[in-house]
Amino acid sequence: MKPCLSEGDVVETRWGDHNGGASNPYLPKHVMTMITDHDAYIAAAPEAFRPSLERLRSILARTLPDAEEMVAYNMPGFAIGSTVVASYAAFSRQCGLYVLASAIADHAEGIAAAGLKATKTGVTFTPRRPIPDDLVERLVRSSRQDAGA
Repeated sequence: MKPCLSEGDVVETRWGDHNGGASNPYLPKHVMTMITDHDAYIAAAPEAFRPSLERLRSILARTLPDAEEMVAYNMPGFAIGSTVVASYAAFSRQCGLYVLASAIADHAEGIAAAGLKATKTGVTFTPRRPIPDDLVERLVRSSRQDAGA
């Protein structure tokens, strides 16, 4: 039997109406591309964000040399064993770096000092206001340590 998806496959899925036709305001109503590897994800991202995503991927790979690249929930990330230590994403107006909540809390002052906004598990940034390389490294190392990976 042939597998449904192979590495590098791109599958289009439609998001929008769910729950018996009730609209979900949090999901885009356009065609969303489901990605299966980092290269395809970056290639599908808005052109203005691609250099930022490439830089972030490089920093994550350098900081987590023993981690494996993976994609979960249509977001590229880096896992050690079964633990996702860090992931990243591009949206219509910004990019995000996602780590464990404890890493965000531990580095809240550094995030604020960089003029960036944080959620419970992520930091958002743009090419005009990028996340500093050293902050990425600190967040990822903290996430790895907190994960016990």
